[in-house]
Amino acid sequence: MALIYVLSAQPDLSTGLGFWDLVLRKLAHAGVFGALTLLWFRALGPLTPRALLAAATISFLYAITDEYHQTSVTGRHGSLLDVGIDAIGIGVAVLLVRSRRLEWASAGS
Repeated sequence: MALIYVLSAQPDLSTGLGFWDLVLRKLAHAGVFGALTLLWFRALGPLTPRALLAAATISFLYAITDEYHQTSVTGRHGSLLDVGIDAIGIGVAVLLVRSRRLEWASAGS
C-alpha cells in the first residue's frame, strides 16, 4: 500500500510510449490491486471465504482512497474509471482464489 501511495504521489508517470503507456498503466492498475488483494488474503488468514471478502473490501476501499489522493497531486487526477479497473484486478484475484488455481505454501491451507 505504501508503494501504491508513493507512485500515486508522482506528478507524472508517463513512459512516453503513447497508446502503450495508457494500456500498460491500466494493466498495472489491475495487477497491483489484484496482488494487493492476494497479499491481504494471505495476511488475514486463516484462508477462508470471510478473509477473501475482507481482503477484497480492503483493496477496493484503498483503490477509492488512492484515486482521491491523486486529486491533491499536481499533474494527476482521480478517476472512477481507474477504480473500476482496480476492481477488475481485485475480481480476478478473487476468482483465482475461488477456483483454487493458487496453491498456498502454509500447511492447512
